[in-house]
Amino acid sequence: MFFQVQLERAISLHPRHFGPKMREVLRANLKSEVEGTCDGKNGYIVLVTKIHDARPGVIKEGGWAAFDLVYDCIVFRPFKGEILECVVKEVNKFGFFAEAGPQQIFVSEILIPNDYQFSSVDEPCYQSSDGLDRIRKDSEVRLKIVGTCIENTEIKCIGSIKDNYLGLISE
Repeated sequence: MFFQVQLERAISLHPRHFGPKMREVLRANLKSEVEGTCDGKNGYIVLVTKIHDARPGVIKEGGWAAFDLVYDCIVFRPFKGEILECVVKEVNKFGFFAEAGPQQIFVSEILIPNDYQFSSVDEPCYQSSDGLDRIRKDSEVRLKIVGTCIENTEIKCIGSIKDNYLGLISE
């Protein structure tokens, strides 16, 4: 789920930023480049918490300098078997998409309990056989991650609500 990791990143800096506020500019550039991105190995970088002392920069062509920054950050990384509370963002006849923070999770109709049926009357939803529960856009669900696919810049997840204590939390 959430972890604190130490990572490294090279940041280029224009000569006009050399001076007393250089560290502040380096910090701002690092945060804008990495926060909200996904590193497949570590997960989604949520927040940079600490920047360790920058190593001396190396002057590149055109006068720019490259600084190797070592920093601590909080990352969000989902794992197979993990239980998450999510918000449903889209419902269709094949299943639904839900989000837990930056992570999008697809729940196939096969991984939805058999007593839920797809209905497109009024709005697309999965409705329980007794008609009391409806999984629709903006519903909150508890699901279990049953599969992940890690790529360079994203993590794809498949979820299930077909188990005890999983499913609709609130409409």
